[in-house]
Amino acid sequence: MVGTMALLPPFIRAPRLSRAARTAAAPRRAADGLPADDEVLLDVPDDRLGPVLVAAARDAHEPAARLLARTRERAEWEYRDRYVTRLAAFARSRPEWLETWRAAAPRDPDVLLLTAQRAVDHAWRSPARAELLREVSPLITAAAGSDVRDPVPWRIALDHARGSRAGHKYFGELWEAAVRRAPHHYGCHVAAKRYLAQSWHGSHRECFDFADRAAQDAPAGSLVQALPVRAAFAYLTDGCGPDVPRDRLDAAADRAIALSARFPAVDPWPAEIRNLLVYVLVRLHRREDALAQLRLIGPYATSFPWSRLSDDPLGHFLAVREDVRSGRWTPSAQPPPRPRVGHGDRAHSEDH
Repeated sequence: MVGTMALLPPFIRAPRLSRAARTAAAPRRAADGLPADDEVLLDVPDDRLGPVLVAAARDAHEPAARLLARTRERAEWEYRDRYVTRLAAFARSRPEWLETWRAAAPRDPDVLLLTAQRAVDHAWRSPARAELLREVSPLITAAAGSDVRDPVPWRIALDHARGSRAGHKYFGELWEAAVRRAPHHYGCHVAAKRYLAQSWHGSHRECFDFADRAAQDAPAGSLVQALPVRAAFAYLTDGCGPDVPRDRLDAAADRAIALSARFPAVDPWPAEIRNLLVYVLVRLHRREDALAQLRLIGPYATSFPWSRLSDDPLGHFLAVREDVRSGRWTPSAQPPPRPRVGHGDRAHSEDH
């Protein structure tokens, strides 16, 4: 098991502290309810995905096949989207299990979906992105046609449209097809917000309008309730465009706080939303609210949003957490200035 776990990139643990440091930290941990630094993990999979990744590390595809088939049969589209993203990322470095699966079941809807996601991910990181994305279009079409109920291929298609700089008319057709299948699918909404933000570069208010409308139309427990706080993150990390009123940023954070309260504490499923929310709350100087979310996060740090800000997302999370728990800053009526880099160049956020 130790050798297998070493192959899994999602499991990253903070460096262990010395016994003296752990002893010194113990009273503070008991007082503030936060785990020690060496107990914090990065991108921990949930109980269903974890064993599947372990099996894939052993070149066994059957658990992945069962998991994705179950999400499709039960229309668990949010879980399906997250699992496909994580499994495709794993297959980039360990493709053997997926290739074996493709050879055994080339028309399996789950194989087609994973193949499309992996191909888009590969093309996205290439300098020849637009050309490579055009070449993978048939893979997305095949995935979308394999199960007409599934919105996840349409989320991939929306990402593809952004990367290939598709026009608004084509994007609108994809968007209509996506929401027809799942009106409140979070992944499709995030992909649409990213496309619109790229098209409306610097027009954060339009992005907020889209995010707010989507959240208002979605059920209270839908992940789409976190879309405005993603718009807030994009604004706070961009450094361009007109100002967004402070009360709109606070409203986005409050909506995400209400969503966070609907999920169990110390649970990997809502961890990414809570990590994102902590960043926004820190930027808004809402220390007590940020500390409350850190308690709900527990040991579950996530790459997003910290990887947008640092090459060491776990270390960055721990540094921000330490600032919050130590109270090194005080609340302010206005958010801090948005960051700029270089000689007047603006900082870019991949989420925007």
